[in-house]
Formats: sequence, C-alpha cells, structure tokens
Amino acid sequence: MSSKRLWWKHGVMYQIYPRSFFDSNNDGTGDIPGITSKLDYLHDLGIEGIWLSPINISPMFDFGYDISNYEEIDPVFGTLKDFETLLSESHKRGIRIILDLVMNHTSHLHPWFKESSSSRNNPKHDWYIWKDPVDNKPPNNWMAAFGGRAWEFDEKSGQYYLHLFLKEQPDVNWRNSELKKAMFNMIKFWLDKGVDGFRLDVCNFFVKDNLFRSNPFGIGPNAPRPYDLQKHIYDRDQNETHDILKEFRSILDGYEKRMSVGEIAVENPGGDQEIAAGFYGNGDDELHLVFDFSHMNSTWGADVFLKRIKDWLKRIPGDGWPCHVFNNHDQFRSFSRYKKGAETIPRAKVIAAMLMTLKGTPFIYYGEELGMKNGKIPRKKLHDPVGVKYWPLHPGRDPERTPMQWSAKSNAGFSNAEPWLPVNDDYKIINVEVQLEDKNSILVFYKNLIKLRKSCSPLERGDWTEVNQPDKNVLAYKRTEDGHEMFIALNFSNEPAQVFTGNGVLETALSTHRFDSSIIKTKEFSMMPYEASIFFCRK
Repeated sequence: MSSKRLWWKHGVMYQIYPRSFFDSNNDGTGDIPGITSKLDYLHDLGIEGIWLSPINISPMFDFGYDISNYEEIDPVFGTLKDFETLLSESHKRGIRIILDLVMNHTSHLHPWFKESSSSRNNPKHDWYIWKDPVDNKPPNNWMAAFGGRAWEFDEKSGQYYLHLFLKEQPDVNWRNSELKKAMFNMIKFWLDKGVDGFRLDVCNFFVKDNLFRSNPFGIGPNAPRPYDLQKHIYDRDQNETHDILKEFRSILDGYEKRMSVGEIAVENPGGDQEIAAGFYGNGDDELHLVFDFSHMNSTWGADVFLKRIKDWLKRIPGDGWPCHVFNNHDQFRSFSRYKKGAETIPRAKVIAAMLMTLKGTPFIYYGEELGMKNGKIPRKKLHDPVGVKYWPLHPGRDPERTPMQWSAKSNAGFSNAEPWLPVNDDYKIINVEVQLEDKNSILVFYKNLIKLRKSCSPLERGDWTEVNQPDKNVLAYKRTEDGHEMFIALNFSNEPAQVFTGNGVLETALSTHRFDSSIIKTKEFSMMPYEASIFFCRK
C-alpha cells in the first residue's frame, strides 16, 4: 500500500449545512463568516476537510440546490470575499474546502433557463430538456423526486420541460456540448480560486434515456404511482454519465490534490451498492469517492452492518477507496434513527467508533459529534418543500437541519436572533461547551478517536479483515498495514458479550469502558453492554 498521505483519503471530512452552523451577523441564518469563526473548533476536533452544502446564489425553493448563479455567493451567506477568507483561513489550519456542485439542474431563474424558455429558436433552448406533448399529455410517465409528474408545461413554447425535482429546478441537457462546456468552465473557476474538491449532487441523474421511454412501476398496473414505486430505469444511470465524469476527473487531475465525492441516488440504498460503486469507474478515472448510503437504511445490529461493510468493500474496484457516512442533510440523524431509550448515547459511541475505524474516509455531519438528534419542527415553522407538502405523513428534511448547539445560552449560542429553524429542546445539556468539559462525552470521544486514527497508520490506510464472532451482537475486525495491526471490537447489544480475539496480545488504545492500557492475553474476553474498544495488537 502506498505510504503517500492524501487529505481526502486519510483525513476526516465534516459536512456543514451553512444556514445552521453559526450566525455571525445575527439575522437568524448561519453564514460563511460564522464558519470561519469556528475553524479553530474544527481544527481542534481534527477535521481535515469541510464539505459545504450549496452557498451559491439561489431563490431557495430547495434551499440552495436550485442555483441561479454558479459563480457568486448568495448574500444570505456573505460575499465572495468572505468565501475567499474562509478558504485562506482554512488552508492555514490544514483544512480543505469541498463545495457542493449541483449540475443536474439549475434554478428556473438562472439566466440560462430564462434564455432557454424564451423561444424554441433561442441558442440555449437545447441547454435544457424540452419535449413536445404526446396526445396532449406529458412525454412519458416519469415522476419527480418530491412528488408529481417530472414534466412542467410551458405555455409560451407549447412544450414540456423536465424537472426530476421541483418544477423550479429544470434539468439541464448534458448532451448539449455548449452546456457541458459552460459547466466545466464553472468548475475551473472554483478550482482556480483554490477550492479543494466537490461533492456532486445526484450525479447519476445527469443523462437520461435518449428515447425517453416510460419507466415501469414496481407493483400494480402500468399507471402513474407514487415516486417510490417507480422503477427508475430510464431517468438516471445512463452509460453516457460515466463519460462525463471521466472528463470531469481529467479536469480535477490537472490541479494538485483535488478530489470529488459523489451522491448516487438509488432506489434501494440497502441493495444498490453495485450501482453506486460503478461510479468509481476503474478506481482512478471517475469519482475519487462515492457515498454508500446503505448504513442510513440499516436497522440496528452488528450482523446488519457487517453485511453492508463487506458488500461495499467487495464492490469497490481495486484502485478505488471507500468512504463511510451515517448522517447528512437529507437523512434522519443516526442519534434518532438508532434510538432506544436511555441507550442512545452508548449506541452513538459505538457508531462513532465504527465510523472512525473502518477502511475508508469518514464523513461527519455537523452536530453528529455531539449526538444531536432530529428536531421537532412545528408545521408553521417548516421550510423544506418535502415537509411542507407531505406533513404530517413526512416531516421533511428540516429535523436534521436544526442549528448547531454551541452552548447553553439563548438559541444554543447559534445566534442572538431567532434562528431560521427552532433549536433542539435539549441544547442546554447537549452542546459544545458542556461536552468539552466532560471527559466521557461523545464530543471528547470523537476527538480521541480522530487523534488515535491520525497516529495509527493501520486505522488511516490499513486493510480490513473480519474476525468471525460466535456472538451475533459483536462486530470485530482488524486493520493491518506494514505488519502493524489494530483490533476493533464493538458490542451492539445491551447485554455483556464474549469476544474471540484470535492469536496475539491486545493492548487497549481507546475504549468506552476500559480506561487504562489494559493487556488482554487470552483468546477470548468479556465486553460490557455497548462497549466499543480499539486495541493495539502486540506480538
């Protein structure tokens, strides 16, 4: 294995939802100067890369994922100068910046779409996906991710335009060479500014079936059904997308130490790992990293996580590198997802230990290091279009986007003004200030995990090997690099467990329950309920 250390491969990444991290100007919304002011906190935590959810100019129909100007910063977050300061101050601390890149669609207010929709004869008309009606109906049965048809009729042109998300988010046409050139020029604009990488939003959606065939439905007659029952065969995952990503990769490779990580939106995150892994290409010619969302759809259990881990590692090409994530801005927080009464905090520590010791790049979502839970958002304060449309059947994505909990002060220390979303009701006890003073807190455990990870090459870059266990509630594995080994044992149960170690002597490196450098010489040892322990393997 190469000894070369790469920040995106061996460091710990941290996703920030900018509206909710820290408000520097007291308007109730988080901003870029607020992030800059907290860089020392992130550096102290051990973070080496920050992924920012979109900060470009947007009318905010989907809170930044509908971009109307790719090369400017939305005033709600600050200015381009503010961003340049963030970039500079981050780099001084050895922290890289990853921008969210939304290229499947733009805002309907983007100048490109205004031109495209102005006339069928406009040179940019083909920059988006327009189709004539078929028997006075939409061209096919494709459904939008947020519900309803994926086609919007435009009276002026007499055509439908495609939007796989909101109607305010028209899909661009990647088969148009001029559109592709404009997108790639935008990417170079940010790379030239010193941006270190990109997270690609729904990048498997870029190219659609060129015949625009209707999708089949999972159950029932061949008639319109809710989005989650449609088999998404023709509206995504087309082979031409891989060609685009290869061109994209060649642009990144022209700059030093840049990276990409892709969101591959699949129908069944627990079973479509093979599709996601395909976007690594050969491992070095498409995306650098690809998110595996199967953990976010797993039930609690060592056996469940073990299967996901083994399947994911098996599917990644030999030259590829895995990454792992348990939380993001679109999914319920793991603290709430795996909740079981008072056992939530111990479970969160087990997840933290697993995230930081698996082979691959770990991604933390802001507040995950505190054990932040889903917020309880009253209907009148909902912002997310999914929640607004489907409440109370679906609360939307606001619960996982509540303000970061910095202190026990008013509004959790996030802002002196009323925050754009209500802070969680537990902020007086779950916050940064309190947890920094508590050696047994989740935050301190994360700090110690990251510190250990940085100091142990097997944890950063080693191979991963399962250690079979007779107890199905125990997940155990080794990380090995250049003859050095670490043994990790995780008890997912609220009952004691016996762990089989194999040969050798174990010395405690970090544990939720062992607070000294205890030595284990036996082939088996007992674990406490929800114990997470990491050991040096001694000969």
